[in-house]
Amino acid sequence: QVQLVESGGGLVQTGGSLRLSCVVSGLTSNSGAMGWFRQAPGKEREFVSAISWNNGRTRYQDDVKGRFIISRDSAKSTVYLQMYSLRPEDTAVYYCAAGSPLVIFGIEDFSSWGQGTQVTVSS
Repeated sequence: QVQLVESGGGLVQTGGSLRLSCVVSGLTSNSGAMGWFRQAPGKEREFVSAISWNNGRTRYQDDVKGRFIISRDSAKSTVYLQMYSLRPEDTAVYYCAAGSPLVIFGIEDFSSWGQGTQVTVSS
């Protein structure tokens, strides 16, 4: 069973930075991909970014391009989301998810989810 544990959320001022981490256990293959999603109060969950385990290929939502960087450390089974230039509209619960390689090509094929970590950006 795949388990995902996020950490690193918190309260930060506009323009600040945070780094989220997601430790993954139970994966039986490194051919898949990992993603980050977020859900703001009263809104639907939205895709933020994804990365392939084996080749590091990435995909980003347009709104976070140039501000967020996704990375992975296969040896630590950990995926990171480094967030810069944070804005109040980035406030949300951020979720880590494990999925198939198709994720990198824009296909929402995620099978496991973490519990989420709260990010709050004050104005």
